[in-house]
Amino acid sequence: MQTIPAENIPATGSLQIRVGDSVIDEATIAGEMQFHPAASHDVAARAAARALVIQELLRQRAMMLDLHNDAHTAPDDYYPGESDIAQMLDRELQVPDPDEDACRRYHAHHPERFCEPPQYRVRHILLAAAPDDAEGRDRQYRQAGKLVKSLAKQGERFTELAQRHSSCPSRDQGGELGWLQPGQTVSELDRALEHLPTGLHDRPLASRYGWHVVCVDERREKLALPFDAVRDRVVRELTEQATRMALRHYLLALEAEIGVEGFSLDDDAMDGSLVR
Repeated sequence: MQTIPAENIPATGSLQIRVGDSVIDEATIAGEMQFHPAASHDVAARAAARALVIQELLRQRAMMLDLHNDAHTAPDDYYPGESDIAQMLDRELQVPDPDEDACRRYHAHHPERFCEPPQYRVRHILLAAAPDDAEGRDRQYRQAGKLVKSLAKQGERFTELAQRHSSCPSRDQGGELGWLQPGQTVSELDRALEHLPTGLHDRPLASRYGWHVVCVDERREKLALPFDAVRDRVVRELTEQATRMALRHYLLALEAEIGVEGFSLDDDAMDGSLVR
């Protein structure tokens, strides 16, 4: 990161953030913004400034600890890299291991986080039409509606009609998609499957690919897993939470010790802003 000794900065009135004896100027913040896309310029600029402040605090702390001796590098040539910062944090962050009681309480209070996802055994017939083909989509919708009406009376014809009409490769299996979990099919169908009951859906469902005649043959609802089956996941989540909290306290302590002007880490969420 480019920093400039404070005494060499002209008083231009532009945005400047001081971290110890270094200044992060407006141009540096602008260059960092490409790594922090956001809905507005101000939000992106603040995220970029936060990341630069954190990086500079960590750099200066590494210099205080004389890490260049560990790197066998002359002091004047040393600039802490990501591996140096990671080693420093391993040394300095105090992250307690979660005990058994804490893990069991967390599991009991957050059962939704430790579940088998729902599953759906699905068949479909795709009547293909491009999103920008209004005429084609209207035509295929009418055709899909006819198929729904026909299948409502003669459900045993699903395989035949899928092989005749579907544009999906699953037509060779009679429209069978097998067991699906959330995230395994196109997002429009994914959202619908969460709520569809078993059986033939009574109207075509739209997606970017066209219209789908959908039959849910079987559902397996979300199933909460016992603690012993997810112990490692619980420990990992609690450790990650404790690490984030320890890192926040560590950075706030560095901010107070080294000194930051023009920005306050205490006003912002710092998770994920550590080192690019």
